[in-house]
Amino acid sequence: MFKRIKEDIRTALARDPAAKSSLEIILCYPGVHALWGYRLGHFFWKQGSYILARFISHITRFLTGIEIHPGAKIGKRFFIDHGMGVVIGETSEIGDNVLLYQGVVLGGTSLKKKKRHPTIKNNVVVGAGATILGAITIGDGTRVGSGSVVLKSIPANSTVVGVPGRTVEELKKRKIDLEWGKLPDPVADALKKITKTQEELEERIKKIESVKK
Repeated sequence: MFKRIKEDIRTALARDPAAKSSLEIILCYPGVHALWGYRLGHFFWKQGSYILARFISHITRFLTGIEIHPGAKIGKRFFIDHGMGVVIGETSEIGDNVLLYQGVVLGGTSLKKKKRHPTIKNNVVVGAGATILGAITIGDGTRVGSGSVVLKSIPANSTVVGVPGRTVEELKKRKIDLEWGKLPDPVADALKKITKTQEELEERIKKIESVKK
């Protein structure tokens, strides 16, 4: 137990450049508090004490603004940065070294009592406000851009942006980084191409008109 707590603190120090000390994380990091509350609730969930597990989850949500269902499965070195508004559904599965930002939703798309929430593989980063819905899989090393809505499974080492989410980049290997401003923007790229084409057409029209004169 204490070994896992120390690992959580080290993870927060590594993932958040604003973190100054272990004491600050213990006292002031709701993402870490929510994870600890989840672990306690998950323990009782596995024992069949569902009401107690849900009550612990409810109290943790009230205190942190983060809702993690005690039935979810979460791996090692998981970190929620800031965290307000994060929702992780019952059948969600999260691998190791996963980073979520505020407002992320791992939601379901079915009322049937079966696997209905996402599976997030290892080393995935999900940007602020992103929504991932359904029993889909987000592959190892993938980055999901802020505000994206992902409805289909994504291959490993991809970058996903937009509504609905589109794979705009696939790389063989990627480390976790925070350079969200450098993510590809397919909409902006398309607008640039349209603008360039328009300028070229206008230039050609001017040349034709000058010849006629």
